[in-house]
Amino acid sequence: MLTQTPIRKVNILMCDTYPGLLPESIPSHESMFFNLFRPINSELSFDIYRVMDGELPEDFESETLYLIPGSNNAAYDDLPWIQALQEWIRKAASQKVPLVGICFGHQLIAQALGGRVERFTGGWGVGIRESQILDEELRTYFPDGRLHLICNHHDQVMQLPEGATLLATSDFCRYDGFRIGHHILTFQGHPEFTVDYERHLILNHSENEDDTVKQRALKTLEEMEAQGEVVARFLMGVL
Repeated sequence: MLTQTPIRKVNILMCDTYPGLLPESIPSHESMFFNLFRPINSELSFDIYRVMDGELPEDFESETLYLIPGSNNAAYDDLPWIQALQEWIRKAASQKVPLVGICFGHQLIAQALGGRVERFTGGWGVGIRESQILDEELRTYFPDGRLHLICNHHDQVMQLPEGATLLATSDFCRYDGFRIGHHILTFQGHPEFTVDYERHLILNHSENEDDTVKQRALKTLEEMEAQGEVVARFLMGVL
């Protein structure tokens, strides 16, 4: 389990609002997390912090999971709000606050704690991608030892922070997720993304990407099943 106490609240530290990217069927990026977690626990409450506008939690609440999701910015961008969020991450880690990173959040947590993030020379990670599970606790949720998550990224973690252990790996993305103890868990993939949303991004917002890569990614959306809900259950510590 991620923590020894039940999670009753999720604080989402928004790092982007994705203007112009969301279809009409998705009112906000955070709504995808509502839809992800509420089937697991309908009594969960949520607070939203717009970190890119300077909002950060001042205190750490009990029975609360702190989640850092994606962003169109890079972890290595020299922006004041990114620097402030890294300081906050280091403080949260020192107090063993339950912390989850998704995509940009995964990368920024790694970087804030001493890892390294770079633009990946191997190209765009997109579509449903498979990785091999290395973590025994995560494997209990995926008995076949394979994880399928929707991905959409150009950057990757190239070096893990000290004390981190690998959750999952693939030939394309060596560090698909990591953990530090039982208080930090991260994934490069997006458990909150739906297939329809990923298809929308590929078809409408990837004009400068290689067409062969796009067609291959679209095919994975037809042939593979994303396992975001299972990842969410793992994050919440629900058997």
